Amino acid sequence: MTEPPQDSYEMLREQVAVACRVLAVTGLVEHVLGHVSVRTGPDSFLVRGRGPNERGLAFTVIKDVRQVTLDGAAEVSSDDWATPKELPIHSEVLRARPEVTAVVHAHPPPVVAASVAELPWLPLIGSYDIPAARLAHDGIPVWPRSALIRRRDLAEAMVAALGDRPVVVLRGHGLVAVGTGDPAHAVAEAVTRALAVDSLARMALAVASTGAPLRPIPDEDLAELPDLGAAFNVSTMWRHLLARVEAEGPGTPLRT
Repeated sequence: MTEPPQDSYEMLREQVAVACRVLAVTGLVEHVLGHVSVRTGPDSFLVRGRGPNERGLAFTVIKDVRQVTLDGAAEVSSDDWATPKELPIHSEVLRARPEVTAVVHAHPPPVVAASVAELPWLPLIGSYDIPAARLAHDGIPVWPRSALIRRRDLAEAMVAALGDRPVVVLRGHGLVAVGTGDPAHAVAEAVTRALAVDSLARMALAVASTGAPLRPIPDEDLAELPDLGAAFNVSTMWRHLLARVEAEGPGTPLRT
């Protein structure tokens, strides 16, 4: 198993742990469900696992994040840590798409509700949330099954639904979002994409609750929504999310 330089390796472990806390603070996950991974080599990645002292995503610490291979072999065998049941979500996305360097699996309640209601994923909003509007305009695929993705064949079917898109909604289950490029940046990118889908779901549910039809914004308005770039969409948002974790999170240290 190839391992990156130690300083980079530890930085990525911390990035994954913090990302898990972000998922909890923003409501993208509830309690103990959900996980984040980041690629460390062609056939290895770091992932947030499980253990006998599990306290949930909000209380993730660095030692919860360990390295495994695409085939699920752990870096170090241990009785106090296990891979998540849905590890194939991460391994099969990373196997099928070499450009992907981070994967987020979350269960945002609005996304689950909107998917069960079979609401369309439309660019209902404009400047309110430009990344969400652009994401919906370009298409958000839906995997129609609500199964626990604990086998490779199920993960492969989910990956086929994802295709080359940055996110896929899992009906009655949640979502999977990916990030590319520099691993640390990719983790932040995947999280912000998950937040964009959550934003769309909340708005769709709010509009649908009024009885009004769901209509996309006009093409001429879409044309006025620029891509603000990663410096704003990802980096600035990530700084905000880190500040939220510091202010709203449990306050427990990442290293225990």
